[in-house]
Amino acid sequence: MSDTLLSVRGLRSGYGAVEVLRGVDLDVAAGEIVALLGSNGAGKSTFNQTVSALLPKRAGSVRFDGRDITRAHYREVVAAGLIHVPEGRRIFPNLSVLENLELGSFTRARANRAANLERVFAIFPRLKERVTQLAGTMSGGEQQMLAIGRGLMGEPRLLILDEPSLGLSPLLVEELFGLISRLHAQGLAILLVEQNVAQSLEIAQRAYVMENGAIQFYGTSAELLATDRLRQAYLGV
Repeated sequence: MSDTLLSVRGLRSGYGAVEVLRGVDLDVAAGEIVALLGSNGAGKSTFNQTVSALLPKRAGSVRFDGRDITRAHYREVVAAGLIHVPEGRRIFPNLSVLENLELGSFTRARANRAANLERVFAIFPRLKERVTQLAGTMSGGEQQMLAIGRGLMGEPRLLILDEPSLGLSPLLVEELFGLISRLHAQGLAILLVEQNVAQSLEIAQRAYVMENGAIQFYGTSAELLATDRLRQAYLGV
């Protein structure tokens, strides 16, 4: 695709002697929501950490906005605008909401910190109400808001959301997917990495399904919903 923002080819990675990713290819275009789907243990989080340079690559290439970032340091990856909101939120529990948000602009967009804070508070009014509260005392849903808000503070060009609905109530999951749609409507490219197949396919333009560290299916959301194997394995129909 001519407007490709993220291009991953033949990506291999793992832990010690264990290879988890087995030659993964994946693309995300500018302004697109792409879902990376799969069950727990499929290799999705390993993919995110490898693309974000938190895990070393054993083979393959990663290009972002036409630039080869295969061997880049994770700070360079963030500085380029590829920002990862990790599974489990990974907020700093002993820091305030404000301090957590400010850390999101440590590497990128520091000059726009004040304006971006106001943007995050407009998206998440609850964070503004709790600006001085220690992050570790917040509810799970509020911590997820904080994690996403911290990612937005860096003015991402591509936001990787790793299992954002994990542990949230059904109502909060609905709110979360609505938020992701609104961010996309503002032009943000999103790689949505989820076990929640049905709701992810509702908002994503395209999707990849990962099993055992390899991509098994990919296509538009409509094409995947029409795939019998996918519907039987993940949707129970």
